[in-house]
Amino acid sequence: MTSIPDLTESEQHIVQTTADERWGKGVAGLQLADVEIQLNHDSEALTACPALFWVVNDCSFVIIKTGEQGFRCNFFYKNDLEQMSTGVEKYDNIGDCVIELLRVQADYDSLRSGAFPGK
Repeated sequence: MTSIPDLTESEQHIVQTTADERWGKGVAGLQLADVEIQLNHDSEALTACPALFWVVNDCSFVIIKTGEQGFRCNFFYKNDLEQMSTGVEKYDNIGDCVIELLRVQADYDSLRSGAFPGK
């Protein structure tokens, strides 16, 4: 059984600071969570992993720690069934993970709202 270390205070601070820069201090109330995910595509086994979860407007965000220096991220909208990702399977730096997550979500949100017609 694989044991994933908890998110450190430093990792949590990086995510909170980045979210605060985007939405303002305290708007994104990060919550610690535990999730079960499939770490290996060749196996159906689920592994318990620590995660950070938050909701802003109608969008939910999650960053999952998958190893000592491993992170995955997703976002999804309240009324959509599809989970969105950055297209990167694994990040080795939580700063890169959260920045790319927020960038991809902002781009997607602009497309959803029609800010970029014809795309």
